[in-house]
Amino acid sequence: AAVPRLARRDMCGAAARRTTASGLVAVAGGGASFHDYDAAITACVERRALKQGRQVHAHMVTARYRPPVYLATRLVIMYARCGALDDARNVLDGMPERNVVSWTAMISGYSQSSRHAEALELFTRMLRAGIHQVKQVHSLVAKTNFESHMFVGSSLLDMYAKAGNIQEARRVFDMLPERDTVSCTAIISGYAQLGLDDEALDLFRQLYSAGMQCNYVTFTTLLTSLSGLASLDYGKQVHGLILRKELPFFVVLQNSLIDMYSKCGKLLYSRRVFDHMPQRSTISWNAMLMGYGRHGIGHEVVQLFRTMTEEVKPDSVTLLAVLSGCSHGGLVDEGLDIFDLIVKEQNAVLSIGHYGCVIDLLGRSGRLQKALDLIQDMPFEPTPAIWGSLLGACRVHVNVSVGEVVAQKLLDMEPGNAGNYVILSNIYAAAGMWKDVFRVRNLMLEKTVTKEPGQSWIILDKVIHTFRSSDRFHPRKKDIDAKIKEIYVDIKAAGFVPNLSCVLHDVDDEQKERMLLGHSEKLAVTFGLMNTPPGLTIRVMKNLRICVDCHNFAKFVSKIYGREISLRDKNRFHLLTDGACTCGDYW
Repeated sequence: AAVPRLARRDMCGAAARRTTASGLVAVAGGGASFHDYDAAITACVERRALKQGRQVHAHMVTARYRPPVYLATRLVIMYARCGALDDARNVLDGMPERNVVSWTAMISGYSQSSRHAEALELFTRMLRAGIHQVKQVHSLVAKTNFESHMFVGSSLLDMYAKAGNIQEARRVFDMLPERDTVSCTAIISGYAQLGLDDEALDLFRQLYSAGMQCNYVTFTTLLTSLSGLASLDYGKQVHGLILRKELPFFVVLQNSLIDMYSKCGKLLYSRRVFDHMPQRSTISWNAMLMGYGRHGIGHEVVQLFRTMTEEVKPDSVTLLAVLSGCSHGGLVDEGLDIFDLIVKEQNAVLSIGHYGCVIDLLGRSGRLQKALDLIQDMPFEPTPAIWGSLLGACRVHVNVSVGEVVAQKLLDMEPGNAGNYVILSNIYAAAGMWKDVFRVRNLMLEKTVTKEPGQSWIILDKVIHTFRSSDRFHPRKKDIDAKIKEIYVDIKAAGFVPNLSCVLHDVDDEQKERMLLGHSEKLAVTFGLMNTPPGLTIRVMKNLRICVDCHNFAKFVSKIYGREISLRDKNRFHLLTDGACTCGDYW
């Protein structure tokens, strides 16, 4: 319907009559555009012209113009600036879509008019609606003094934690006058999500000692951190606490227990939890499959997979766990048969991860050219991880021709990744191509490539002992150095030969041997041997892939000293007993 000429003229009152001064384009009839309305509303906001602002709004309604989020938000701002908060709220409630500015305008209007209860109610609604632009929301919180409110503070620290800003999340947490289960769980989860497992565990201990109440979400979050630390003693304690609290059955909590125990090297405990679950999700089966695969127990992976298919439908993660388990367990033919079956029956679920497992299987069996052909023919762009898997296979099988092709791909994609240079150098060294070994070393120097620092840790009596390469700061350094020299004499007498190709520095062989003895996993294994009784498994974790020399060192220690060693690196578990490893010397 057309608006009378007089009404159109009065829409912005004085602002409309002074368009030359204000730069306002007058709204003309039913053909008003977005820019016309924007200019008119802006003029009304600047002059707090409520009457004329209502006329602009009425014109939108009668013209059946549906304002976009921006213009509707401008109406909220106009009404709020003019003190017509009920009108502003009506506009906000009628918006099919809102952004953080829409909410903020209304909340600020309530706050500035001392209508604090309504401001807080709306702020809470905004957070529950999923508005998570952290900086804008926190700015509003600070202005309205909501930061110390329990729900608001918990939501804000959760937003910061999910955004990866754990320092701000902790600051908000520390400001809360009271802390409930939600806020405590949110901050612990924030640390866990960022891989700050030590910090998550320390904070949990502090809060629990101070009387924090825990629910199943709290325990699930904590178990994630204990999985990262591979802290079996603490994991058992938390499990005991869960049992004592007699929590109702939650599948997600049981799944976390399965994952925690498997990552702590206790598959028997994982299986007990799994077998006693009254109901299982696909994730439960996947967690158990991945546990077996991580430990290289391929036959259990295949057997459990067959049982699973009788009860639930496998998903993409299931198939990845099975292929990975076959790879880690050395079941080459079984893994390739399962992949062929997936291609025929469930081709749509295949991802680059599935192809990565098959390439690893082909590499394990020495079919390196076939693996290279698959990489070039697969329907995905190969990642550094895919090429890295094949390069590792070339090291095991000392295949220089394929190794050079793969290494060049990796050096182009990741010129700063020292690991690729190390493996290529190892391939050349194993083939006796020493000129090429020196060429790779010089290339690293030219490109100033540095290797990520390796670190290993062992947990004894609930204390985490961390070692770095050539560690000089452990309080028992002298004792460790003396013990490792003693071990070195014993294992060399039994036939151990150091793999000097693991050292890329241009130094003499004696210096290379000394450098190899300083590797973090050797220090951790030695410390475990010194401080654990016979018969107890020595459990060591490492942040990187274990090197060939350290792997051989651990094998000889397990044989000479009659100790079982569980060594978890970034890729898998190595369980070493009587001089043999579950990885079959392929990792």
